[in-house]
Amino acid sequence: MSNIKPEVFDLKSVKGISMKQLDEHYKLYVGYVNKLNEIWNIPYIPGNYIDSNSTYSKMRSLKLGETYSLNGVKLHKLYFENMTGGSNIPYGPIFNSIIDQFYSYDNFLSYLTNVGLSMRGWAVLCIDSLDKKLHIIGSDLHDTGSVWLSYPILVMDVYEHAYFMDFGTDKAKYISTFIQNINWDILNYRFQKYILKV
Repeated sequence: MSNIKPEVFDLKSVKGISMKQLDEHYKLYVGYVNKLNEIWNIPYIPGNYIDSNSTYSKMRSLKLGETYSLNGVKLHKLYFENMTGGSNIPYGPIFNSIIDQFYSYDNFLSYLTNVGLSMRGWAVLCIDSLDKKLHIIGSDLHDTGSVWLSYPILVMDVYEHAYFMDFGTDKAKYISTFIQNINWDILNYRFQKYILKV
């Protein structure tokens, strides 16, 4: 089976977050990639899973580890991608949609910030397939609170590992710094990609 490889991001383009913080965070992403490769390369041997049970079993442990690693890879990829390089000035179709739905950019930022402050893991701006509208989803863990068939536009990591080295307990300052680094080129690309698929 072929292995996936960690992507490389322009971490030096991020302002207000140290390279030490970014490098250590990136190592976690690489760890999720490695663990996912390990899980996906486990051969299926039927006799190894005859104890399958929803309280505890080898299969349950394997599947929980798989979704945690898989979402960890995807969310970190989206996160690093939408905070490195590109234009940090809000613009384009996604910005217009944000204004239409949240009434002002300040309202959007306030809502995003408060979702981030209230969650232990992630705040994700997405378009949901049910109503085709923007929603900011909060998630405590990679695989708790994630929403199926919802298309991510902006992903913000609010786990302590994303900011504690630089900001300590000042999560609000980290969120404000993250917002200043949003790559609006990527947000518009994701938004346009979604529109073309609908």
